[in-house]
Amino acid sequence: MDVNELLKPFVRMLDAAATPTVVRAIEHGGSADALWGEIAESGFLDALVAEKYGGAGLSLPDIEPLIEAIGARAVPLPVAETMVARALLASARVTAPEGPVTLVASLAQPVPCGLVAQAALVDCGDALVLCDMAQLSPRSTGVTNSLAARISGKPQGQILPRPAAGLRAISALLRAALIAGAAARLCDVTTAYASERVQFGKPIGCQQSLQQMLAVMAEDMIACRIAAQLGTSQGIDVPLAVAATAKVTTSASAPRIASTAHAVHGAIGISEEYELQLLTRRLHEWRMADGSEGYWSKVLGQQRLAASVTSVDWIRQAVFS
Repeated sequence: MDVNELLKPFVRMLDAAATPTVVRAIEHGGSADALWGEIAESGFLDALVAEKYGGAGLSLPDIEPLIEAIGARAVPLPVAETMVARALLASARVTAPEGPVTLVASLAQPVPCGLVAQAALVDCGDALVLCDMAQLSPRSTGVTNSLAARISGKPQGQILPRPAAGLRAISALLRAALIAGAAARLCDVTTAYASERVQFGKPIGCQQSLQQMLAVMAEDMIACRIAAQLGTSQGIDVPLAVAATAKVTTSASAPRIASTAHAVHGAIGISEEYELQLLTRRLHEWRMADGSEGYWSKVLGQQRLAASVTSVDWIRQAVFS
């Protein structure tokens, strides 16, 4: 399938339904039902479900651009997580909930979009458990306008087989693709602002120092996109080393991209009515979610030290095989 045939209608739907006004309203406690209804009605939630179970039968690399589009629009719902959850549930012959489903790789970490999810697929170490989100007692992290939730409690519900690498690896890949999408949007917004904002009779983008900042920002953005595409290329049951490579690259780039965007925009970037902070706040949240670059760097280091081949051969085998 041509990527554009899939991406264009999805982007049109998001642009119409997930406007910044809608995003802010949900963040401020408004209902997400209307937005979720639009997304569910589009049929994209079953993109990863096999055709024999009534889905589109697409692969994770096929929908990676869709996940980037979700990140670029700061969609305040676990859309990508629900796509993966529905695929896992379908393969286990378990009926998926109608509402948004989030992935919980660890009960010890905040769960992005946990406050707006209705169900959760929880990694319990030896199996996955599908439960109502209410069982996990979601509560706010205290971060202004964040929809992430701290959770507790013992999940109870239907039990599913656990992927070899658990949910943390695939969850980290989703964050990597979301970061890549937000980074691309931030590059566009920041470059446009630098071309339009005039000081001392000329656009600030004409200053060599800002051009250098924007060039480095673009390099980080492209690195994020390559990392996300590399990571998703191996599907849902992704090896740890591949997920680690994607998450280390994107998480390390996230604060640099956010800092450059705010440095170029100045004071307007932090104003609530401006789009920028919707994206930069999510970059910082997704950077830490499901393991920061520090966590995944340790995973990579441990796997490398356990191997008995050269570093080049190990990279070929563990990351690019």
